[in-house]
Amino acid sequence: MDILLGILAIIVVLGLAFLMSNDKKNINYRGIAVMLVAQILTTWFMFTTEIGQAIITGISAGFNKLIEFGKVGINFIVGGVAVNEGGSVFFFDVLLLIIFFSVILSVLTYLRILPPIIKYIGGFISKITGLPKVESFNAVNSIFFGQSEALLAIKSQFHHLEKNRLYIVSASAMGSVSASIVGAYLQILPEQYVLIALPLNMFSALMVASVIAPVKVPKEEDHVDIKNVTNDKSIFEAMGNGALDGGKIALIVAAMLVAFIASLELVNWIIAFSGFTLQELLGYVFAPLGFLMGIAPSELIEAGGIMGTKIVTNEFVAMLEFQQILDSMSEKTIGIVTVFLTSFANFSSIGIIAGTVQAIDNKKAIEVSGFGMKLLIGATLASILSATVVGLFL
Repeated sequence: MDILLGILAIIVVLGLAFLMSNDKKNINYRGIAVMLVAQILTTWFMFTTEIGQAIITGISAGFNKLIEFGKVGINFIVGGVAVNEGGSVFFFDVLLLIIFFSVILSVLTYLRILPPIIKYIGGFISKITGLPKVESFNAVNSIFFGQSEALLAIKSQFHHLEKNRLYIVSASAMGSVSASIVGAYLQILPEQYVLIALPLNMFSALMVASVIAPVKVPKEEDHVDIKNVTNDKSIFEAMGNGALDGGKIALIVAAMLVAFIASLELVNWIIAFSGFTLQELLGYVFAPLGFLMGIAPSELIEAGGIMGTKIVTNEFVAMLEFQQILDSMSEKTIGIVTVFLTSFANFSSIGIIAGTVQAIDNKKAIEVSGFGMKLLIGATLASILSATVVGLFL
């Protein structure tokens, strides 16, 4: 029964994307089928085989070791700050880790290690799916870098991007997360589900966006330029810029958490007369989708509330709320909701992406603002698709 519901959920997601499509005749059905099969095989391999489990364990161990290194730096700065016994400070223990991970990504980019890897993986995806190279490169790049950084990496090719292509690269950026933030996520939610979400969301964002905004690109325009991915002149400059960028991200996330969590409390205080909280109301809205995704009926309202909270605020707010109820949730629900939460699909991301595009090309920014809500809906459908696929194997 759960498998049938999961298949129905996949059909519903792709069906909704089809209804939103602005060029139904040119949808790349072959590419979408290839990516769906790739998602299913990836999830099956990672969750049901010893090699897959070993890979997840190895990647997780690598992240945990990096987290240890990062905490040495953090403790040097804030080690003298007193906290309650057994307590922790979220900003110190989680958000400041973003700085160290940002430095690593910056150095790997400066050393020209990451860009070629991303380019060739993107080229392979382009070859097996028939999607353009820029879109495929951007989808892979979005696994490692945040929304702004991923789009800036292809700024030299923006003049090639007509409206549908612009939609796909924006959807990939919104449907992913940044590797610099993954370390923080791993401090909050189960690592195996956070890690599997990274490749699944890449495929989901491409699939849904390719249905909503199909593209066909002439070969002479289908190329990727990675020559100007960094302006750093030395490894030390790369480290410094990476640290500054990571610090900005940490402060931005902290500021948004203060704003959104306080706002949620305000809204709940205002609607207290109704006997419901905003999370409960959102839970009822998302309950039908949650049921199709495989969430147990007894957990639908709580899980749906977390999912809705992520969309109206951001993933960190939802993750922190979900962390508090993990012990009362089944493993299947934990896996489904964790994968759903591991993306940037929320209202604030519309502004972030539009602002980034504005810095690159004013005319393109107007187009992005025009399909902002469509972008959020598409990225949310992608998150639902990824979470549903994971639910099939739990």
